[in-house]
Amino acid sequence: MHAVLMVDDNMTNLALVRQLVTRVGDCEAVAMADPVAALALASDRVFDLVLVDYMMPELDGIEFIRRLRRLPTHEHVPVVMVTTADEREVCLEALQAGATDFLTKPLDPTEFKVRVRNLLALRSAQKALADRAAALDVEVAAKTRELLDREREIVWRLSKATERRDTDTGDHIARMSRICRVIAEALGVSEEECRLLEIASQMHDVGKVGIPDEILFKPGKLTPEERVVMETHAMLGWDILSGSPSKLLQMAAEIALSHHEKWDGTGYPARLAGEAIPLVGRITALADVFDALMSVRPYKAAWTLEAARTLIEEGRGRHFDPACVDAFFSRWDEVITIAGTTPVACAA
Repeated sequence: MHAVLMVDDNMTNLALVRQLVTRVGDCEAVAMADPVAALALASDRVFDLVLVDYMMPELDGIEFIRRLRRLPTHEHVPVVMVTTADEREVCLEALQAGATDFLTKPLDPTEFKVRVRNLLALRSAQKALADRAAALDVEVAAKTRELLDREREIVWRLSKATERRDTDTGDHIARMSRICRVIAEALGVSEEECRLLEIASQMHDVGKVGIPDEILFKPGKLTPEERVVMETHAMLGWDILSGSPSKLLQMAAEIALSHHEKWDGTGYPARLAGEAIPLVGRITALADVFDALMSVRPYKAAWTLEAARTLIEEGRGRHFDPACVDAFFSRWDEVITIAGTTPVACAA
């Protein structure tokens, strides 16, 4: 059933219009003599059609339409202005205010019925289109979530493959990526960028698949020549991940290339310094170093929390972006939780 609002301060005219609306069929006729009260009602209830007289005290029909159109629920609802035949200027002003159609006095029952039915059909089409758009939004959102889940799974499996060519563990990759997100959130990075960073950072060392075993798994210190080869993994990671239209892979490529750069310009491969280093690379550098320090490796024991914190503090402005370090420590309790350590346990 269609809800039709009629507004006219003249009770005789209001009764006539109500009778005509009832004859259209399948309509609930709501008659209001007070335009202010009618606007209040429209703010709480959505109507399918509004019929308003022009000449009313306190609030004329044009101003009524202007205020009605400001209500989000009635932005597109058909509105009919009822006027006399010689009020051309009024009609033009009403159109500018948002009127959809006009009916002239005295009202012709046949014309009234046809116009109202057409406008209600228009309203039904609007609602059907809006419902379809909403359904499509839900469908697109579901498909997007499905793609994101698939993308995340692919990244995780690629990271797992990289593990077999490195001493890192899957737990380290998961922790490090979560710490990246915490730092980014503390820096005020958007939710979407934080989400991408958490996933993309998991591929930071994918270039190590191209490093020879005798260097990658060497238990002792690398020679200068071996160090040069090891450092090529940043560029190898860039070569593997770059060139994709995917925002995720674009970010992953940027991270792979830049996460060994240092704030003071002494890192590799490009010896970038300061803000010339991409923010995602600066964030990943900090998260990666911290969790690596806290992790057990075949060639080292896990550092204490205090020792790891001291190294990060000492690296502020040298190895690490000062802003990233400050953000890191502003969420220290969360970082500790992710690392699997609590302040109480550390104090003990």
